[in-house]
Amino acid sequence: MEKLKLLISGEQIAARVEEMGNQITADCAAQSVVFVAVLKGAAIFLSDLVRQVPLDATFDFIGVASYGNPRGPKQEKIWDSTGEVRLTKDVEQSLRDQNVILVEDILDTGLTLSFLKRLLLGHQPRSLRVAVLLDKTSRRKLPVQADYVGFSIPDAFVVGYGLDYAEKYRNLSGIYVLPTAPVGP
Repeated sequence: MEKLKLLISGEQIAARVEEMGNQITADCAAQSVVFVAVLKGAAIFLSDLVRQVPLDATFDFIGVASYGNPRGPKQEKIWDSTGEVRLTKDVEQSLRDQNVILVEDILDTGLTLSFLKRLLLGHQPRSLRVAVLLDKTSRRKLPVQADYVGFSIPDAFVVGYGLDYAEKYRNLSGIYVLPTAPVGP
């Protein structure tokens, strides 16, 4: 395993997730909420976040693809958004007239989040808010923002706390910078 550089510790994440949970609780006071997490990266964030929101809450998952694992014998380090987002798994419950909070690990170019917001608004929720753990504004291609942001980060390839590189590093408790960042095409 390559030597990773710590960017955000597990303790910092826990404290900020608690603050985000408190804000969501205040904003949605006495209302039920459906959390929709984007697979796979947001699963850990969702797990920690929902435990900080003492409201009537359920959760569901949605899957999208816009990045691809390098394939082939060379396993070249090419890892960048294709610019095209496709749905791989839709939610399983009705979101009609529900207060929905979309939970995403990282807001980067905005392509995925824009796609997901359009898709979820098609389910006709009462309200739709977005919670992201990480916001990388320097790479934004579309003018999209989250309602709840854990941390703003620099333009670095990060792993840990659900975020991966070729399915590795998701289990780390903190957020780390991958020293030899994958390059795009």
